[in-house]
Amino acid sequence: MENNATTIEMLFDRAENYTRTTVELAKLNAVDKTADVMSSLLSRLTVSVVFAMFAFLVNIGLSLWIGDLVGKVYNGFFIVSSFYLLIAIILYVFKDKWIKMPISNFIIIKMLKKN
Repeated sequence: MENNATTIEMLFDRAENYTRTTVELAKLNAVDKTADVMSSLLSRLTVSVVFAMFAFLVNIGLSLWIGDLVGKVYNGFFIVSSFYLLIAIILYVFKDKWIKMPISNFIIIKMLKKN
């Protein structure tokens, strides 16, 4: 009888250790996936910020150049800003298809990626 009780205690100890190990493994996998997704997003954000600074300065130069061509500097800025208004309207119309879905798919692929 004592042998039977010892076997049951060992079984419970092993089950408890297995459960702790499984929970710890799940936590570590979640941390790994989160870190992978966040590092990917932050690296893309960094590149996007640098590109945005480049685009900003190019747009100022383009606005000044167009303004010089049409005779009034401020008209160049109006023309360039109208172009960006058109782009903003197009992006708003297609935001789910062009922005939301690719970002969602990127996050899902990163989260489900096997090591």
